[in-house]
Amino acid sequence: MYYYIMNDLKNIKTKKLFQALLLLETEKEVADFCRDLMTISEIEEFASRLEVAKKLNEGIPQRKVSADTGVSIATVTRVNQWLKRGKGGYTLVLNRINSPKSINHHKHQKLTSAS
Repeated sequence: MYYYIMNDLKNIKTKKLFQALLLLETEKEVADFCRDLMTISEIEEFASRLEVAKKLNEGIPQRKVSADTGVSIATVTRVNQWLKRGKGGYTLVLNRINSPKSINHHKHQKLTSAS
């Protein structure tokens, strides 16, 4: 199953999506694109998963992460599995979030509630 999922990510549609993300230069551009692409609930879900990954990466136990974030234990467990045995995407992003030097390759514009 894992092999199938990873191969499925290499189709032309997903490749174009990944390339589109690379074209975005500012936080506002990313926010605008994500809002057009996803529902607010989907954006919030992905943001919650990133927060879960951050807490798990800090060594916080899964049940506490679930209680603190309101994310189901099933989702916390799934994020933990991808964090430990995935392709390294969570770890890469978490490291870059914590490193101002590597995140400055894009222009950052502070988002306002009106964005």
